[in-house]
Amino acid sequence: MAILDDYSETPPAPPTKTFIRRHSVATRITHWINVLCLSLLLMSGLQIFNAHPSLYWGQYGADADPAWLSIEAVTEGDDTRGILRIGNFTVTTTGILGVSGTGDDEAQRGFPAWATVPGYQDLATGRRWHFFFAWVFVINGIVYILYGFALGHFRRDLALSAEEVSPRHLRQEIADHARLRFPKGEKARHYNALQKLTYLLVISIMLPLMLATGLTMSPAIDAGYPFLLDLFGGRQTARSIHFICAWSILLFVIVHVVMVVLSGFWNNMRSMITGRYAIECDGGEK
Repeated sequence: MAILDDYSETPPAPPTKTFIRRHSVATRITHWINVLCLSLLLMSGLQIFNAHPSLYWGQYGADADPAWLSIEAVTEGDDTRGILRIGNFTVTTTGILGVSGTGDDEAQRGFPAWATVPGYQDLATGRRWHFFFAWVFVINGIVYILYGFALGHFRRDLALSAEEVSPRHLRQEIADHARLRFPKGEKARHYNALQKLTYLLVISIMLPLMLATGLTMSPAIDAGYPFLLDLFGGRQTARSIHFICAWSILLFVIVHVVMVVLSGFWNNMRSMITGRYAIECDGGEK
């Protein structure tokens, strides 16, 4: 009878999918403008960096001052090697950094041609690209912030509760991400605590710091607002901070893209293009 009773039980309802509206039109448009701007800002920034591929701390960064980071081409006899130096650490990077290309196309330059805009060495053009898309990026950011406050996007989607920032909750989310366990059902409707913390860090600290250090490197801005040089300890320090922030944001983008792929590439892309996001509900949950 026990066996018959087991067979008579109703099987659990299979998981179902339901679509929700996850991203507004404004969020989607500003997101893709950011993708374009950040890509061209990075590539034109590398073009500018190639004009003097070394970074210093302090006011001047003269040739006599030690660089904390440099990309060099070192020639010994007939052999030219690309070298990356970070403090006392040195690594050979021939073919990518310092010396890129092969044969007749081999060139001595910090970052390779495929990573810069324009591909050929042209500081003036690189600056024009960088400044233009920097202002597009700033205007786009202002639109996003105004929208976020006006329509409650920040309060609704990015506000953190006390429970979310508790060490126990954060440890659990880190463990779930490490095991590639992504939220389902009701939890999938909202950003998790790690996403909120990361976005707030980028929006409120990294991007403003990028903007401020970028302005500090402009002689015209320094003439009108000389306190920026004192705030950052000199143009060379501002340049170093700008460089570190740029690569930190690139690291954030790489991790973001990896998580998008692992958690469902087509579902995430659809939500950022059309706004529709599919969530899986267990046992008929709606």
